[in-house]
Amino acid sequence: MEDTTGSNPQSLGFTEKLKSWLSWSWTYVCFIWFGMVLIMIYVLWSPLKLQETLTSVFLNTLTPKFYVALTGTSSLISGLILIFEWWYFRKYGTSFIEQVSVSHLRPLLGGVESSSTAGLFSSVNGEAEPRPSVSECKVWRNPLNLFRGAEYNRYTWVTGKEPLTYYDMNLSAQDHQTFFTGDTQQLRPEDAVMQKAWRERNPQARIRAAYQAIEMNHEYWIGSYLHIPFILLFIPECAAAYVLLAEEEATTITEAERLFKKALSIGGYNRPYLYINLLVYIKRRLAMCARKLGRIKEAVKMMRDLMKEFPLLGMLNIHENLLEALLELQAYADVQAVLAKYDDISLPKSATICYTSALLKARAVSDKFSPEAASRRGLSTAEMNAVEAIHRAVEFNPHVPKYLLEMKSLILPPEHILKRGDSEAVAYAFFHLQHWKRAEGALNLLHCTWEGTFRIIPYPLEKGHLFYPYPGCTETADRELLPSFHEVSVYPKKELPFFILFTAGLCSFTAMLAMLTHQFPELMGVFAKAVSTPLFMASLFIRVCLYIDS
Repeated sequence: MEDTTGSNPQSLGFTEKLKSWLSWSWTYVCFIWFGMVLIMIYVLWSPLKLQETLTSVFLNTLTPKFYVALTGTSSLISGLILIFEWWYFRKYGTSFIEQVSVSHLRPLLGGVESSSTAGLFSSVNGEAEPRPSVSECKVWRNPLNLFRGAEYNRYTWVTGKEPLTYYDMNLSAQDHQTFFTGDTQQLRPEDAVMQKAWRERNPQARIRAAYQAIEMNHEYWIGSYLHIPFILLFIPECAAAYVLLAEEEATTITEAERLFKKALSIGGYNRPYLYINLLVYIKRRLAMCARKLGRIKEAVKMMRDLMKEFPLLGMLNIHENLLEALLELQAYADVQAVLAKYDDISLPKSATICYTSALLKARAVSDKFSPEAASRRGLSTAEMNAVEAIHRAVEFNPHVPKYLLEMKSLILPPEHILKRGDSEAVAYAFFHLQHWKRAEGALNLLHCTWEGTFRIIPYPLEKGHLFYPYPGCTETADRELLPSFHEVSVYPKKELPFFILFTAGLCSFTAMLAMLTHQFPELMGVFAKAVSTPLFMASLFIRVCLYIDS
């Protein structure tokens, strides 16, 4: 049998040309047909008295009450749409109609984004680089996170509000599972119980599971070494269970410190890797307990020893705990020494690093700073350095100044933060606002200069000045990390969506028409007839065109 695939290219080319010619000719035939219809309507308009027929049959039968009801109903419906759109925009930061249009209608209409420019932005040196997506906005453990039982739960008891989101607590559960239990193939029975305990959503269930793990640990050692009574005097406890009890059950910092010390006294027992993780976590929390109980010098010593003993664990950001404690001691020379080590161009930045550096430079000039004097004589070198440090800090995280200047109310910080986001700003200001207040004039200098940053970076999502462009994913992640009663700070500030403005204008216009029709029915009746006639004719023309096209 002869293969005809790909044969007769001349015949195929002729077929394609014929199809294109028919399509081209049909387009012009349709235009000619539409033109003939319009000409026919224009010629027969007067002989057939189409205008008088339409007016007598349709428009004259409508009373002013009909127009009042029509415009009032339109105003009500558009008002309800406006209220819903405004609520959705305040809650999710986007227009519902726009989101539905982009998500569902655009694919049906065949709309796609340009692949040549989508996902690109300019870095500091002007080169095009891929814009980070939402999944690339990494969430970090808050180095100064509070204690659930002694601090977060007390807030809930007083206000009845939950300061932590389920997403935030779920991240903490994953951290604890990875940090404290290790390889699932080598789990002991109490470890399996603790893995389940971290995942429990109910705090009381977590506490019960911790006690169950302690009891199972006792039963295991008693059953295994009953024939060696001497060993039973040194039964090792389940350290992870005591960590959970210190975090969740202890209602005071003193009680939490006691439980952490008990967990610290328990050895690794042939599991040195897990013991190192537990050791670092427990020592850090003990240092935080000492800081909260006023033993600040002891806390500083514990943090320094921990950083010296485990220098490779810089990812835990223990230096941020140390900076806050040193600021409380007003040991500014030591703070500068820590910044000299960690405020390096090759190391990741944070709000604590940037704003602490700005605070030290502002503190040197803020007590004598005056905006009026600076405008007359200009800024000195030290003042210029302080202003540049503030601009650098604001570029890194633009949400912080509103909390430091108390333009926005603070809430308890979450257990996880997003760098450069509102969650990081809340966590920083919660612990460092007191240090800015202690430096005379520092907040005044911040108030006078922080907004100047935005003149340096007019398009922060496209190109930065000292840092990469501001990530556009922070709002979504912050809404997951921060409680619903907190108004998430959004940068750059979003303009109102078109559909909110459109529905607002439509609601106002139809409400005005309803009121005028009610007050001046005869005049508005004449106006409605004058406007309705061409609109009716336009709709008739469209229907005729659609009919002809079909």
